[in-house]
Amino acid sequence: SMKIKIELFGDARNFSDQDYLEITLPELSSIKEVRENLMDLVKNKYPDNKNYLEIVKCSAFANEHNEIVQEHYHLSTHTKLSIIPPVGGG
Repeated sequence: SMKIKIELFGDARNFSDQDYLEITLPELSSIKEVRENLMDLVKNKYPDNKNYLEIVKCSAFANEHNEIVQEHYHLSTHTKLSIIPPVGGG
């Protein structure tokens, strides 16, 4: 397995006391798995907050070079990601 560090921006900052989250995923996971993992985390931690779930669903992810990465982008052990929520609701 591998640890992925996700820097939080915008409303996603509410997901943690720090400005990042660390999640553990199987080797060769993709952005799709990151998103699913975060959705589970938000569902468990904030079961009544549908807004947070929408944030995770609609957010873009960027790699350490600040490039937006798509769902099929595969992560390596040292990948650092940022979650970038949609700006201004809707």
